[in-house]
Amino acid sequence: MPERIVTDDRGIYASGGAYSSLNLVLYLLEKFSGKAAFQIDPGRRSQKPFVIFSNQGAHQDEAIARVQEHIERHYREGLTVSGLASRFAFSRRNFLRRFKEATGNSPIEYLQRVRIEAAKRNLETSFGGIGEALSAAGYSDAKTFRRLFKKYTGFSPMEYRNRYRF
Repeated sequence: MPERIVTDDRGIYASGGAYSSLNLVLYLLEKFSGKAAFQIDPGRRSQKPFVIFSNQGAHQDEAIARVQEHIERHYREGLTVSGLASRFAFSRRNFLRRFKEATGNSPIEYLQRVRIEAAKRNLETSFGGIGEALSAAGYSDAKTFRRLFKKYTGFSPMEYRNRYRF
């Protein structure tokens, strides 16, 4: 269960990552000793907010790597699958197949992940509002932005900003 930090299944306990063992210890202390005074966030049950989307460039498809680079530079623009396929001389079908094969994501999923990472950085470091993060990430529709942000981070943009702004 990669989305979980701690798994509790009928008396078998597991933690999800190298440093998640600390979360497991805290979980077990709380479970068997009751609530303690924590100076950390014991309510965190997901690693989603900490997942950093990397450019997924560990593949050999140079043409797709150029597309990824273009997306990462121009994510604020109105990029479309058809537009990207045309710009990089692919048929739409071939482009979709090769992109998914190389990165593990569809071009739209990849663009969404790049945009959400940009929004996360903005919310962590800026004192601007959610609207600023939304437009800085290339979104014009607040409802879509909030839905995707929650899908990839587990938090609404406001919750994320309140929790992780430096």
